Amino acid sequence: MRRRVAAGVGFAALLFLLVQLGALALVPTFYEQGYQTVEDPSDPTNSLLYIGAILVATAAMLAAFKFDLDWLVQGFVVLAAASLAWYVFSVFLSPLAAIGASLVLAALLVVHPEWYVIDAAGVLMGAGAAGLFGISFGLLPAIVLLSILAVYDAISVYGTEHMLDLAEGVMDLNLPVVLVVPTTLSYSLLDAKTAADDGDEQSATYTDGAGAETAETASEGDTESESEESDEAPMAAEETPADEDVVPADEDDVRDAFFIGLGDAVMPTVIIASAAFFLPASLAPSLGVPGLPALNLPALTAMVGTFAGLFTLLGMVLKGRAHAGLPLLNGGAIGGYLVGALATGVPLLTALGL
Repeated sequence: MRRRVAAGVGFAALLFLLVQLGALALVPTFYEQGYQTVEDPSDPTNSLLYIGAILVATAAMLAAFKFDLDWLVQGFVVLAAASLAWYVFSVFLSPLAAIGASLVLAALLVVHPEWYVIDAAGVLMGAGAAGLFGISFGLLPAIVLLSILAVYDAISVYGTEHMLDLAEGVMDLNLPVVLVVPTTLSYSLLDAKTAADDGDEQSATYTDGAGAETAETASEGDTESESEESDEAPMAAEETPADEDVVPADEDDVRDAFFIGLGDAVMPTVIIASAAFFLPASLAPSLGVPGLPALNLPALTAMVGTFAGLFTLLGMVLKGRAHAGLPLLNGGAIGGYLVGALATGVPLLTALGL
């Protein structure tokens, strides 16, 4: 594997790991501070309500793009980023300082949305969201949620393809709905956006927020790839088919960056956080990792399963072909969780939340 590609894959894995570790670290404190969002976390209808909210939000965003209301989507995402960041900052800072830090983050996303700002905001958002979902979705609701989203992702990518339309709409907004993975230290998301606006052409393959990947022309002659769950690449123009059999011949032909949807990192982390929080300590005791008191073996193996899905997905994405991400990522997380639960002696029905 080329060094730049290997570095990009490693950085993507690091971002996933930070989201997962952040969620696991936040779970106990979130619960103690009363951030659980539902009265009965074991009720599987909670998952159905959330799926309904996703469908409504997707329809609203598609409508906003259709009627040139991009500013509305941008404002909503920046507000969501600040809100989720506040949950995280409130664990470590005073209430006033947490509000100030959240406002600074929101301002940076508006005035200087460079890749490292977006990634930092994405990790904070991802850890906060996964931690909140982890204490609010019991084992069965979490499994139901991830399973339905995986099927929905596949349908929206390979069937209706409306996620590709959503990805195309979000691409130019430079928002933390994607994790940006540069393969070169000189990469600048803002410069790439400027070059695209000036009309230079670059092939950019990317995946939408649900994990679908498509190909578009963008800026400066290198190829970029993006995989994500509610989000998109930074420079779009005319759509062109990607050739899955074409592999770059040398380092100069490697993509400058690829993009992974934040949802692709958050959704599998939900079962990781849920396993750490809801499995009885008598059946799945803590592994005693400093700073991660909630981490147990089923949560750890769910993390391993997620990375197995991630590396498989990236191998497919880097060939320039459109793919849904959540079937691999959520499937890996659920499978890894069940393996770890059974290995610790947790009965299958208990592991399934039944």
